[in-house]
Amino acid sequence: MLPMTQTVSARFYDRFALWIATGIGVGLFAPAPGTLGSLWGLPLAILLGTLQQPISQLATIAALILVAVVIASRAAGVLGGSKDPQAIVIDEFAILPIAYFGVGPLDWKLLLTGWLLFRLFDITKPPPCKKAEQLPGGWGIVADDVVAAIYACLALHVFIWLDAALSLDWLNS
Repeated sequence: MLPMTQTVSARFYDRFALWIATGIGVGLFAPAPGTLGSLWGLPLAILLGTLQQPISQLATIAALILVAVVIASRAAGVLGGSKDPQAIVIDEFAILPIAYFGVGPLDWKLLLTGWLLFRLFDITKPPPCKKAEQLPGGWGIVADDVVAAIYACLALHVFIWLDAALSLDWLNS
C-alpha cells in the first residue's frame, strides 16, 4: 500500500493533468470540444509569433508537444484509458501554434485563417493523420494533431504567398 502522501500526490497530479488536458474543463462540457478547446491555442500561437528565431519557435513547439503527450497520457488514464478521449483538448491547443510556424507576427486574419485550416485538417484527418493516431498513449492523442497542424502550416504559407502574388492584400497587411 502506498503511503498517504504519495496517494494524495498522485490524486493531485491526476486532477491537475485532467484540468489542463480538458482545457480547464472545456473538453468535458462543451459541444465540439476540439473546436472550442483549440481556441486556447491562439494565445500560444501569438506568443510563438513573437519569437524571432526559427530555432526558438521549434524548441517551443517541441516542448509543447512533449508536455501535451505527458499530460494527455495521464488524463487519458484518469478518464478510463480510451485511445483518444474527446474530452482531452490539450492536443488541440498545445499543437495549434505549429500552424503558424515561420509566419511571424499574427493579426486576426492570419489567426483566423490558420485556425480554420487546422480545424479542417484535424476534422478530415488526411493521411497520415489516422495512422498517427495509432501510436501508443499520449503520442497517439497528440500525433494526429501535429500532422494536421503541419498541413495547416503548409496551406497557410501557400495562402500567404498567393495573397501576395495576386496582390489581394488580405493576409499580407
